[in-house]
Amino acid sequence: MDFKTFLEQEKQQDYYKKLVAFINKESQSHTIYPPYKDIFNAFELCDFDETKVIIIGQDPYHGESQAMGLAFSVNEGIKLPPSLRNIFKEIREDVGITNSNGSLINWAKQGVLLMNTTLTVKSASPMSHQNKGWEIFTTKWIQLLNDQKEGLIFVLWGNHAQQFEKIIDTNKHHIFKSAHPSPLSASRGFFGSKVFSKINTLLQHSIDWSTD
Repeated sequence: MDFKTFLEQEKQQDYYKKLVAFINKESQSHTIYPPYKDIFNAFELCDFDETKVIIIGQDPYHGESQAMGLAFSVNEGIKLPPSLRNIFKEIREDVGITNSNGSLINWAKQGVLLMNTTLTVKSASPMSHQNKGWEIFTTKWIQLLNDQKEGLIFVLWGNHAQQFEKIIDTNKHHIFKSAHPSPLSASRGFFGSKVFSKINTLLQHSIDWSTD
C-alpha cells in the first residue's frame, strides 16, 4: 500500500468529503495551518514500506510559519516550541546529540512517521479542527500499518496518543509510552525515559536523531 492509493480511496468516503468541505469553508475566513501543500508531509516523506517508528502527536502548531506537516516539527529557522525543546533535551541526555534545527525531516526520511491525528488547525485556535474527520483518516492509517507490517515501534506520549494503544497488536509490534514532552508533564516520566536509545536497540539500522 502506498499513501497515494490510500488517499484516493479515502477521498471517495463521505466523511472525507465533509472534512474537505469544512476546511474549504474555514479557509475562506481564517488562516489554516499547515499550508495546503504540507498537510500530508508526514505520509509523503515517510514511505509506508520504509516506516519503522511511529510517533503520534495531536494537532499541528497553530502559530505563524510553525506547522509543516510533521508532528512536533517546525520549519527550519523557526524558534523551537516548548515540547520540541524538551524532546531535544531528552535526546541530548539520552544519546548525546545536540540539536538546534527544529525541522525533523531527517527523521522522517529514515522511516520515522511523525503523524498528528488531526492534520489541520485554525490559526491561534488549538484543536479547532478536532472531530471533523481527520481522526478517522489517521486511525485508518495506523490500523493499516498495524495489520500489514511487523516489528513497528509506536511511541505514545501522553493520554491522547495512548488512546491508540488498543488498536496496536503488541504480539507484532512494540510500544513505548510516557508522559507528553509538554512542559506541563515532561517531568512526570518523559524526562529520563531514554526512549530514543531504546528505539535504536530494537532496530537493525539505528535512527540518527540529529537534525542539524
